Amino acid sequence: MKSVVALGEPLYEFSRIPGARHYAQGFGGDTSNFSVAAARAGGRAAYLTRIGDDPFGDELMGMWRDEAVDVSAVEVAAGEPTGLYFITHGPQGHVFSYRRTGSAASVMRLTPAFAGAIQRAGYFHVSGISQAISVAACDTVFEAIAMAREHAVPVSYDLNYRPRLWPAARARAIAEATIGMTDLFLPSLDEASALLGIDDADALIDWSHARGARLVAVKAGARGAVVSDGRTRVQIPGHRVVALDATGAGDCFAGVLVTRLVAGDPLAQAARAACVAAALSTTGYGALSALPTWPQILAAMNVTA
Repeated sequence: MKSVVALGEPLYEFSRIPGARHYAQGFGGDTSNFSVAAARAGGRAAYLTRIGDDPFGDELMGMWRDEAVDVSAVEVAAGEPTGLYFITHGPQGHVFSYRRTGSAASVMRLTPAFAGAIQRAGYFHVSGISQAISVAACDTVFEAIAMAREHAVPVSYDLNYRPRLWPAARARAIAEATIGMTDLFLPSLDEASALLGIDDADALIDWSHARGARLVAVKAGARGAVVSDGRTRVQIPGHRVVALDATGAGDCFAGVLVTRLVAGDPLAQAARAACVAAALSTTGYGALSALPTWPQILAAMNVTA
């Protein structure tokens, strides 16, 4: 199986479980979560990023190696910080606070090592968050997508709209420019409602295909997903669990979906596995603690390997 390659910003995580007085250490960042989810789901995953030469960057490298994510192209930047974030939990769910301004990843460029990994990939994954953190990072995302397209590597794009990171008008313009360059678009209904004013899955799929997306997977949280290849649309039901924390669930969905597409699964079949995986990922706290393995996903689907 070819590698699933993602580019973006990792974050060192501090999560305060409800009722606790202290923060638990963890790891996050949407594209990092994606890569770990892909690796745990049985895929070959590689991550492209830039981290600081600090203890947070060191621990992220150790985590990726433990998770069998290829980090051979990761840059370590002397004197630059690794981004951090904090999770607390309130009546409406998780709340995020970030310390990422000027992070090493925010000034990443398309290096020869990055380009080589992209050219060899089975799928290349990027995110709207990476486009939002800085102009340099946004430019790098576009350069990397162009590299993938030049070498006939399919591209997946997770909208991951975060209004605190950039103005809505710029976010929408960048998203529309990116969608036409990608093979798989991964918006969520709540993000599309906030950014585009679209709160219906069919309308969102129509909008996405009209802008050039070949495949669309609309994430709808506990309700599952709706996927389309431009000819057929399939509603994928959610998998019922006792959810504790939805941090990283959308990243898990994307990582498993793309991994299964690289493995040769049809879109709807891949999305069923992704919905189950995303649900299982909410049964623990933090971004990575409950990301499932492929045997766990199969067991939850009542399927034997």
